[in-house]
Amino acid sequence: MDMHVAAPDAIDAYLKRHEDSRLLRFITCGSVDDGKSTLIGRLLFDSKRLFDDQLAALAADSRRHGTRGGEIDYALLLDGLAAEREQGITIDVAWRYFATDRRRFIVADCPGHEQYTRNMATGASQAELAIVLVDARRGVLTQTRRHSYILSLFGVRHVVLAVNKMDLVDHSQRRFDRIASDYLELAEQLGISRVTCIPMSALEGDNLSTPSRAMPWYAGPTLLEHLETVEIADPAEAGALRMPVQWVNRPHQDFRGLAGTVAAGTAVPGDEVVALPSGRRSRIARVLRADGSDAPAVAGEAVTLVLADQIDVARGDVIAAAADPVQVADGFAVRLLWMDDAPLLPGRRYLMKLGTRSVPASVGEIRHRVDVNTQQEIAARRLELNEVGLCHLVAEAPVAYAPFVRDRTLGGFILIDRETNATAAVGTIEHALRRAENVHWSAAGVDAAARARIKGQRPRVVWFTGLSGAGKSTIAGRVEERLNARGLHSFLLDGDNLRHGLNRDLGFGEVDRVENVRRAAEVARLMADAGLIVLVSLISPFRADREMARARFAGDEFVEAFVDVPLAVAEARDPKGLYRKARSGAIANFTGIGSPYEPPAAPELHLDAAARTVDELADAVLAALGID
Repeated sequence: MDMHVAAPDAIDAYLKRHEDSRLLRFITCGSVDDGKSTLIGRLLFDSKRLFDDQLAALAADSRRHGTRGGEIDYALLLDGLAAEREQGITIDVAWRYFATDRRRFIVADCPGHEQYTRNMATGASQAELAIVLVDARRGVLTQTRRHSYILSLFGVRHVVLAVNKMDLVDHSQRRFDRIASDYLELAEQLGISRVTCIPMSALEGDNLSTPSRAMPWYAGPTLLEHLETVEIADPAEAGALRMPVQWVNRPHQDFRGLAGTVAAGTAVPGDEVVALPSGRRSRIARVLRADGSDAPAVAGEAVTLVLADQIDVARGDVIAAAADPVQVADGFAVRLLWMDDAPLLPGRRYLMKLGTRSVPASVGEIRHRVDVNTQQEIAARRLELNEVGLCHLVAEAPVAYAPFVRDRTLGGFILIDRETNATAAVGTIEHALRRAENVHWSAAGVDAAARARIKGQRPRVVWFTGLSGAGKSTIAGRVEERLNARGLHSFLLDGDNLRHGLNRDLGFGEVDRVENVRRAAEVARLMADAGLIVLVSLISPFRADREMARARFAGDEFVEAFVDVPLAVAEARDPKGLYRKARSGAIANFTGIGSPYEPPAAPELHLDAAARTVDELADAVLAALGID
């Protein structure tokens, strides 16, 4: 692009025009080799928003990496990773900004391969419009259906069906009409109501920014014309005030402000507001911007609110209009797109990040998995990578929320793996569970402290974990004998005994192992509330499950005792003959053979059961409990 020196007034007018123009975020998606990167690259090229050095680099890259025999390869404007250029595919989401005289744009070029579905979901979660590309030769494919389902899941309300490579089907109107009809039928099933179908050739530029002479039968808008003129109504602008608190700004004792981005509605001085989940009320005294100005703020603006009263508000709380507050709950029906290589197992604890609030949460139940190709609902006990399911999610503290169809900010969330800090899933809230609204703790006249006092002891839970044959039950049994001899009240929860009764319906797969630990932890918690010293002997091979158990107890009430022996020692003991059966293939998923054991990272007790006697180890446990 030639750059000319312009008058200051002209520059100011140009900047003002673009500052006031509407920003449209959109994504491109579709199957592999449908031409997504080429389409966006050609759009950037045709919009004449590339600098001379970019054009020179594009020409050089086209000769070095291009797929068109040295001619301009527009896809290279988007495929920035070396692996993408080598393979000629999109792997990661590529974000680009460009503008025309009528509108500003941020576009995400999303990968087409099924294995990168989670990358595509990242783009969909922030998009207002999606361009779904279809190769005119192949029509609507499985990946087209998968991506369209994810678009509907994340509330993308506008879709452009770009039937690409029309030059390879002789610009056939009949072929275009057939593909458009197939997609409109799919869109209706998914609840996508605003679909615009455009025939095009991204490579040749047909119907991108100028009408195609090769397809005179098409009288609709070009792609760029549609992008510039499509009306994108933002429901956040017309709604009631919602602002998640990002930071409590307290530079000195005379100032306390609540900083955040207005997610919906307008913040106006004098309006009554409520802080959620606490429910405390106040009024907005001031609305401060970064430049120091004080004026009402609308959705999308980052501001600091100063309230008239010094009510308790913390990071993660939501400031909402008192006349129309959002709801508060701790249990939800949600749709999850699972993004972790490790499967989702009900009962595992994650961090739920909703707005600016993070709270521990776990999936209580998977109602069904959705086949995103057919929209069929399928019974499931786990979710694998890129699978979508309707689940029940239980948070460990109440959070302010709104259904996703009404509020993307307070209805969309992510689940974070507590060990790796990686994003395990993205989800949308359908509604709160009745459990959250109708089930409450029943107050008792006699509490846990009173029960412990009458027994003259301090309730504790000792969780013995280790390989089968390590000696967990033997050590726990000797500890119970010593406690009983001292007149103390205790109970031993042995893993094998639980599987004869309470857990007899559970197998030994990952899902059942998680549930086995959860039930044992709940029983141990009830027994501790009764004032008992509880000894739990359970292999419990996974750290995440043991942390789930620990979370049910306060402070140092929970003692993790790692009964440590080498696998060879445990296998040599093999009192039940289980290792022999596992080695022969008669037992699947046996810990240490077919399934891993994850040793505790920092147990309260590390019991070396290969070097010390049972009596010595029992003494160590009693000493840790403060019992002589």
